[in-house]
Amino acid sequence: MTNTTTQDQLQVFIFDSCPVRGEIVSISESWQTILARKSYPAPVRQLLGDLVAAGVLLSGTLKFNGSLIIQAQGHGPIQLLVMECNADLSMRATAKFDENYNWASQSDYSLNELLNPQGGGQLVITLDPADRQPGQQPYQGIVALHDGHEAVKSIAQAIMIYMKNSEQLDTRIWLASDERSCGGLLIQRLPDHGGQQQIDANLTEESWQRLQALSDTVSHAELLTIAPKDLMRRLFLEESHHHGVRSFDPRNIRFACRCSRLKVADMLKMLGELEINSILDEQGQVESRCEFCGQNYLFDAVDCKQVFSAANLTDGIARPPEAKQ
Repeated sequence: MTNTTTQDQLQVFIFDSCPVRGEIVSISESWQTILARKSYPAPVRQLLGDLVAAGVLLSGTLKFNGSLIIQAQGHGPIQLLVMECNADLSMRATAKFDENYNWASQSDYSLNELLNPQGGGQLVITLDPADRQPGQQPYQGIVALHDGHEAVKSIAQAIMIYMKNSEQLDTRIWLASDERSCGGLLIQRLPDHGGQQQIDANLTEESWQRLQALSDTVSHAELLTIAPKDLMRRLFLEESHHHGVRSFDPRNIRFACRCSRLKVADMLKMLGELEINSILDEQGQVESRCEFCGQNYLFDAVDCKQVFSAANLTDGIARPPEAKQ
């Protein structure tokens, strides 16, 4: 009987028989919150869902306090897919795409084709520590979606290339998404301890191959409908009996946007007072809409004057949008 989960959770586990860790993620409520913000064509929705699941899986492998941002960029029918996940697994995501494109005729969900049919496009992974010092740049890894020899056709393939090139870790990922939920499975081979005998290395390789084969049996339906811990037990039942699979407490996932009136004010400062005054002359106010959550921020002439004054703007200084007529 299928155990449908309504909880957004990440389940982490390790195998006692070999240096391999695993993760299973299931996201429904937070995914529905993302989809409620904007109407996405099916190909865009599927790739964005895969990106969301992959981002949470990747965040679970990190051991630092900060945020992980994954961006798939191109100049095709989809210009941008982006998700951000913080250390506490609060996350947000959005996509930019050509609304006039004939999406109904699009049956190919290939990542490289939708981001840049002529070749090019890239996936950028940014790790931004919360305690980053002034002047210190966040770490970035870039995966070309077409290197002239082979096209990267899926989010999973791009993430696996990143992990191999940037982290030097063998990683396999399986992803699935639809209009209700998104989910994924990750297994990762950890570095062997030094000083092992060759027979131990051979056993480790054999175990890695066996765990990949077991993971390959997972279906999209299972990733989308079965609770992570139940799916872990189903996939690795034999391992549990003979070698041991240890699971940790599941971690909850939630949608959260970090936008604020103060951050919009900082953006206005970057544009400069001349540019902002030009917008005010033309439109009477400056409006900024968060692409992630849809929140509108309105700044009239008085608000903008405060932005560029010596006093620091806080969320309480300028009148909130709902108070404006």
